[in-house]
Amino acid sequence: MSKTPILKDFPHSFETERLIIRAPLPGDGYEICEAMMETLDILQLWMPWAQKKPTEDAVEASVRKAHCEFLERTDFRFHLYEKDTKIFVGSSGLHQVNWQIPKFEIGYWCRKSFMGKGYITESVRGLTVFAFQVFHANRIEIRCEERNMKSRKVAERLNYQLEGVLRDASMNMQGNLTNQCIYSMIADDFRKLSLRKSD
Repeated sequence: MSKTPILKDFPHSFETERLIIRAPLPGDGYEICEAMMETLDILQLWMPWAQKKPTEDAVEASVRKAHCEFLERTDFRFHLYEKDTKIFVGSSGLHQVNWQIPKFEIGYWCRKSFMGKGYITESVRGLTVFAFQVFHANRIEIRCEERNMKSRKVAERLNYQLEGVLRDASMNMQGNLTNQCIYSMIADDFRKLSLRKSD
């Protein structure tokens, strides 16, 4: 794989058992805006980018920016679609890219009507495998607010290790200082998990 990020070649989509996971494409904005509106009350608890009511134009602009960043290899948003219906389920991605290590941070959200069905766990598992096998990652992080138990359970379910809780490390959506959890998986952890699964 080329050492120059923009010259790196890899698939822009892959599949898991129930999901098509692919890079953002121009035109995705309408369906994503619809999903955001459906889920806004939950997103506003945790996501800084969800504090204003979305408009289709603003979401489409965000999609096109994410598309460009994907091509530049500087950030990797992925959109999640249910295989059977092709409905947009949510979004995940590999962010805070550091190609020198290489290191990535996984983020995720699910639209309200698909919550509780394991789609986010499935997508994060898929992205974890993708990052280690395709990007040759050495480290992946999941960061979330300490009281965001749903996010924490995703990391714990997939055997990410809690490295620590940073006290008063970020500001929550209500403007109060809050603790931040840092979970991680390194390449050696991934190899051991893969060996266990094949036993």
